[in-house]
Amino acid sequence: MNGLRSLFLSAACLLALTLAAQPAEFRPGEEWPDTNGEHINAHGGAVLFHEGVYYWYGENRPDRGFTTEVGVEVYSSTDLYRWKDEGVALAVSAEEGSPIEKGCIMERPKVVYNPKTRQFVMLFHLELKGRGYEAARVGFAVSDSPTGPFRFLRSLRPNAGRWPVEFKRADVRCAEKQNPADYKDWWTPEWRTAIEKGMFTARDRKGGQMSRDMTVYVDDDGKAYHIFSSEDNLTLHLAELTDDFLDYTGRYTRIAPGGQNEAPTVFKRNGMYWLITSGCTGWAPNQARMFCAPSLWGPWKQLPSPFEGEGAERTFGGQGTYVLKVPGHTDGFVFMADVWNPSHLRRSRHIWLPIAFRADGTPFIPWRDRWTLEDLK
Repeated sequence: MNGLRSLFLSAACLLALTLAAQPAEFRPGEEWPDTNGEHINAHGGAVLFHEGVYYWYGENRPDRGFTTEVGVEVYSSTDLYRWKDEGVALAVSAEEGSPIEKGCIMERPKVVYNPKTRQFVMLFHLELKGRGYEAARVGFAVSDSPTGPFRFLRSLRPNAGRWPVEFKRADVRCAEKQNPADYKDWWTPEWRTAIEKGMFTARDRKGGQMSRDMTVYVDDDGKAYHIFSSEDNLTLHLAELTDDFLDYTGRYTRIAPGGQNEAPTVFKRNGMYWLITSGCTGWAPNQARMFCAPSLWGPWKQLPSPFEGEGAERTFGGQGTYVLKVPGHTDGFVFMADVWNPSHLRRSRHIWLPIAFRADGTPFIPWRDRWTLEDLK
């Protein structure tokens, strides 16, 4: 009995030491242990604030390989510094042939709360098992609890049979005239012009538009939008979701056609929408891009990268995944990114940096070795 008591006390002391070792500050790019002392395994994800608690959802990445073997992990916190592993929010399926069968690819999970249905809704990029990145679908799942378990509903390609809202009859006719078979060589000026005119939009219209790297944004009026890399990662789409966040209204727009943007993150400040994206260079980091617009429906204007300082040309080695608005802070915006480690994705590190603003309202993001929430003031 005394031995069990000693073992219990030792475990309690170890947990206390682990918690004490976690500083109340952010250390971008360093190991980030959870309350169990394990590096946080929530990649490509986002943070939801609900009833005083933060929930961090992300890809549970394996020690080796890149397919999904577990599912979407969720962590909880009350201060954003210390995170408790709450387990698997959405698990892969053991059923052969399931869209989320073990060995599929589940990326970029985003969870939003719908006050009308009182459900937590998860959208994520889904690739079917054994098909590489060919499927390019979006998955939907729901839960009555922020920690899950989430119930997978279905996957699809968005907006089948629909044209972008900005397309007039002349634009539709022009897009339909563009034939991919006419372009044996990609990346020529003529091919890029055909992309800009909607060649791939027309190609995928019947079965739905491709959906890969993505985020979900809920605007001030409660309307939700799915922003995703489409048209073979050449063009971003912004699509309006239905009131229950589980389908599409059919209204969508194209952003930066032919611009090759992925990893979209979006936020709003003083009536202006800001979009920070990445170029398409696989696991390797590149220089981030930034766009702004007075409306989610555009027009979107491209600006220089918001990152400043040494390593800014490579986004400090990271790729964006989400912009978190911290409650209680007027300008409390935090840029979240992953520093991908393709040889050991589980160990990929996290970069969280506060977004600063110039006098004219333009965002900029300098590097910081250490920072706290007090810096948002």
